[in-house]
Amino acid sequence: MAQFTVAQRRFDPYKNFKFLVKWDGQYVAGVSKVSSFKRTTEVVRHREGGDPSSSRKSPGRTEYEAITLERGITHDPRFEQWANKVWNFGSGLGAEVSLRDFRKDIIIEILNEAGQVAIAYKVYRCWVSEFQAVPDLDANANAVAIQHLKLENEGWERDYERPEPDEPTFTEPGP
Repeated sequence: MAQFTVAQRRFDPYKNFKFLVKWDGQYVAGVSKVSSFKRTTEVVRHREGGDPSSSRKSPGRTEYEAITLERGITHDPRFEQWANKVWNFGSGLGAEVSLRDFRKDIIIEILNEAGQVAIAYKVYRCWVSEFQAVPDLDANANAVAIQHLKLENEGWERDYERPEPDEPTFTEPGP
């Protein structure tokens, strides 16, 4: 069995609470949660007539699950503007969808504790399938109002060109 090694300096895993979201070349402020990235490949079972009673398996179609972004409601309209490209109520017959630019590629960057980009994923041909502009409002609650954006996508991949960052160290003061 072939073995490969990756030259790495960091031993500790990265935390899940330091990340950035970018689209159209700009970071999107206030994103507080990104759902997991998951893909599933169908199993195609087949059997030849002379085979024993067990079947063989091979990979079939691969599906990528939607990714959900959450952020507190602010005056930044980018979530809503993107959602409106898929369905813009009241825009007129035949103009509800912006077919030319309703899809975007996005980048999710995972940061180390020092705020350096450690790992990045590119998510391709995303479009908004679900948008929650305002959550349930409750005068007795004590919480941040959160918007949700559900992004269908056609796949994602890790940016392997991104090197492991040189993490800062502290030196002991001299005598």
